[in-house]
Amino acid sequence: MSLTAIALNGLLAILLLVALGFGVRLERRLKALRDSHEGFAKAVADLDRAAMRAEQGLADLRAATDEAADTLADRIDKARALAAQLDERLNRPMVTPPPAAASRPAIPRPERAPEPEAPSETSRRLRAEDFEKLLDREARIPRDVAPPPAARPSAPKETPRSRARIDDDLFEGPEDPPRPGSNFRGRR
Repeated sequence: MSLTAIALNGLLAILLLVALGFGVRLERRLKALRDSHEGFAKAVADLDRAAMRAEQGLADLRAATDEAADTLADRIDKARALAAQLDERLNRPMVTPPPAAASRPAIPRPERAPEPEAPSETSRRLRAEDFEKLLDREARIPRDVAPPPAARPSAPKETPRSRARIDDDLFEGPEDPPRPGSNFRGRR
């Protein structure tokens, strides 16, 4: 073989080794690019899940806000109705007995004796008068008046502090139930 052929073969071998080095380097870079692409895909998937959770949280918050707005609107309407009713009662003139009833002399009532077997005409008349007085008294009572507080069943009194606990529960997640035998009663 001639010297030119050997020199060209040597040059070809050197060029092949350089190309092989570039190929190895390119392979490393492509592998790093593939790995970063997989990491990017994982990051995008995590971001997508976080966006879905945030969207659900916003929907829950919107529903809670709408419910709170409805409740508040109902309470405001009730408060306005009660304020109007109170204003009406305060501005209503006081009911005084008619002057004819005040000028009548008081008639002493006879003591009631045991009722006879057959009621007499006078006892029937007294009962009818009592009944009429009862009807008159009931006619003077407004129908939209709530029963007195003593007639209502007693409910636990709500304090600002207890209301704050209820409001705090809106923003906390569900608590785990206490384990049997533990003295833990929950957060306060």
